[in-house]
Amino acid sequence: MADDYFEYRHTVGFEETNLVGNVYYVNYLRWQGRCRELFLQQKAPAVLADVQHDLKLFTLKVDCEFFAEITAFDELSIRMRLAELGQTQLEFTFDYVKVTGGSEVLIARGRQRIACMRGPNTHTVPSLIPEALAHALEPYTAQGRALTGRAA
Repeated sequence: MADDYFEYRHTVGFEETNLVGNVYYVNYLRWQGRCRELFLQQKAPAVLADVQHDLKLFTLKVDCEFFAEITAFDELSIRMRLAELGQTQLEFTFDYVKVTGGSEVLIARGRQRIACMRGPNTHTVPSLIPEALAHALEPYTAQGRALTGRAA
């Protein structure tokens, strides 16, 4: 597989399934958030420090399209790629891949749009994407090419 994604490996637990036995849809969104958090922890710790000060990463939009069901103890690879990098917003794509032995099956695909904001909660305003975040994201472009459109 290509190295242009950040991967979060996950084993589905019983608590993530519904009465029928398949994974409850909201967990796919939780896994997107977890993948994003782990990316920041592992690849952009300076951004996490900035979040503890006044940087806010607002999720503006999230979606997920389902292709197949999964159940408890299925092994997943959630693969995050950068789809778009603007001045103050970015968008990720997520591939949910069931990994069984040597085979892989795409079971869902999602997207997430995020805005960078700063300031107190009553006066939060858009902020440029931190350079540390833009730099950490460079290897994870969806098209595997250099990012364009960034301000100098």
